[in-house]
Amino acid sequence: MGPQILSEFRQIVGKEGLICEADQLRTYECDALTNFRVVPKAVLLPSTTEQVQAILRICHRERIPFVARGSGTGLSGGALPVDKGIVISLTRMNRILELDIPNARAVVEPGVINSQITQQVAPHGYFYAPDPSSQTVCTIGGNVAENSGGAHCLKYGFTTTHVIGLEVVLPDGSLVHLGSQTLDKPEYDLTGVFVGSEGTLGIATKITLRLTKRPEMIQILLAAFHTINEAGEAVSEIIAAGVLPAAIEMMDNLSIQAAEAAVHAGYPNCGALLLVELDGPQAEVECLMKQVREICMRCGSWEIRLAHSEEERLKFWKGRKAAFAAMGRISPNYIVQDGVIPRTALPRVLGEIEKLSQQSGVRVANVFHAGDGNLHPLVLYDRRIPGQEELAEEVSYKILEMCVAAGGSITGEHGVGEDKKRAMSFMFAEPDLATMQLVRCAFDPEQLSNPDKVFPTPRLCAEKPGPYQPHPLEVAGIAELF
Repeated sequence: MGPQILSEFRQIVGKEGLICEADQLRTYECDALTNFRVVPKAVLLPSTTEQVQAILRICHRERIPFVARGSGTGLSGGALPVDKGIVISLTRMNRILELDIPNARAVVEPGVINSQITQQVAPHGYFYAPDPSSQTVCTIGGNVAENSGGAHCLKYGFTTTHVIGLEVVLPDGSLVHLGSQTLDKPEYDLTGVFVGSEGTLGIATKITLRLTKRPEMIQILLAAFHTINEAGEAVSEIIAAGVLPAAIEMMDNLSIQAAEAAVHAGYPNCGALLLVELDGPQAEVECLMKQVREICMRCGSWEIRLAHSEEERLKFWKGRKAAFAAMGRISPNYIVQDGVIPRTALPRVLGEIEKLSQQSGVRVANVFHAGDGNLHPLVLYDRRIPGQEELAEEVSYKILEMCVAAGGSITGEHGVGEDKKRAMSFMFAEPDLATMQLVRCAFDPEQLSNPDKVFPTPRLCAEKPGPYQPHPLEVAGIAELF
């Protein structure tokens, strides 16, 4: 990447929009998964769709790989820079372009912070439903890339449920519009293909979102149990009873200790804690909350609290939302894992994780979206102790294997990124991965957009940009590339 190319980039984004000083570039060397670090050749901060197009045209011409980035809160290395590539930071594209309250939708740029949307539409009686724990800092563009969820996705669905249209710059710089302003356009669901593609298909520069009417009543219950199995049984019985909470969150004792040390949420010292939130018409919520309370008591809950004000409700949530960051209170290093299992497998899989923890000597804290079986085991270790980081990574991958063996998935909402691409083979056979690559190559034949992510090995149209280097098996005449 010579001076001429950097000069072209500078003409597009201005002097203040191009970062190429070594110490400044280190700010962008990783996302929230700090195990992997790559310093990019340059970072560009465009402020318009036209600037993004101009940047990608140069990247396409010069075969420069690029990685789009929001706030960098991702937990799978999805925004990890690529060697000899650039980072395109979209944080300056942070405008809410349109609020169409009568049609319950908003058009935003990718750098808009998640929680800002709810703040803007709350006076009109609406909110934006997807609520990752990082919602006060994460961007909508990143949420689209990872198909982010959050505590309330049990009832309201993930990001893909709430995105109805996209303006996308493809890797060659061309502009396309996916979806529409209506809810069901007669075409292939390319919006659904793009959401959750982890930045491998292009860059979204405008996003049309569905807004949700705020319910008449919101009530949350906190239930303490002696064991995580008792809490898991309560979750299964609540869902089996036909109750659909807005959220059911579970925390084990380790995560409770960490959250209490960090934010003093007032949680009881127990083996497992459930947070069950219901919303809807007042009469319905009151009736169903009585039913939930009875189920929790029947399953062994020894303390139950109801939040009697909005302030108290937010205090209940404060500990849960702070759980990941709070782990630094009890461990110098940790891996945030993200797997999914059927709800009915909760007690068995959690028991297997506890057994694995005891056998390996590596502590594992559990805090997760219990209602839809989305686990977030936190594997705790100390990098200063030789071999402990490698052992923690091994435990982390064994947990993913457990999830798949139970009929689940290697990720629920954090994405595959750099961290879990070798685990894709746990779930998918060669024909599955090849078909996914065909879709990817249709959008990005040169593999310039966030290359080396998601897929475990190069497939079909080659993973890395630049001159093709034959595999040793090809040179030996044993294998052939099609």
